[in-house]
Amino acid sequence: MIRVVVADDHAAIRAGLVMILGDADGVEVVGEAADGAEAVRLAKRLEPDVVLMDIRMPGVDGIEATRQLSGVCEVLVLTTFDLDEYVRGALRAGAAGFLLKSVESSALVEAVRQVAAGDGVLAPSVTRRVMREFASTAPRSRPAALDALTEREVEVLRCLGEGLSNHQIGRKLHIGETTVKTHVSRVLTKLDLRSRVQAAILAQEAGLLDGDDQVSGGPARP
Repeated sequence: MIRVVVADDHAAIRAGLVMILGDADGVEVVGEAADGAEAVRLAKRLEPDVVLMDIRMPGVDGIEATRQLSGVCEVLVLTTFDLDEYVRGALRAGAAGFLLKSVESSALVEAVRQVAAGDGVLAPSVTRRVMREFASTAPRSRPAALDALTEREVEVLRCLGEGLSNHQIGRKLHIGETTVKTHVSRVLTKLDLRSRVQAAILAQEAGLLDGDDQVSGGPARP
């Protein structure tokens, strides 16, 4: 069962989200919050798998709340606005996904399932823009931290940059999903990243998707 906390300052929207998720198989809404501070308190107490987080809320906003929940649970940002500042802020804070409130109910439920499984999710309308912006504004150089990765971990990072899910990475590298999750976790830890979306951005920035072989890593591990 996927445990979810819904955070939105509009009671009607919150009720609608709770109803959508409550009707989904294998999903349970365990808490509701009207602001970021309450979302953080609930998440730390209830230990959900996912917090569905609005951005514009009174007091502690969704971006700051997401930052405070790094390492506590996964955060899926759901907002009316796809402004670049919100997208950048959410992803840099460690959000595992970013969706617009215009998303279809079935797509929302699937996104919650993907994030709970450790995958990243970006709204199609912002994916290309975000990746292009991060890649174009950052220096295309190899971060020194990449030297700490094994050859296999570099391969996993490259797959993250391609936007592949854990299942797709497993098929491409011929390893199990549990092993993929372990490698992803190690990559995030070694690179001091908050989410796989940040890892995807770093892979873009470092030129790993251009067939750059300057990052060899250590010995390959399954």
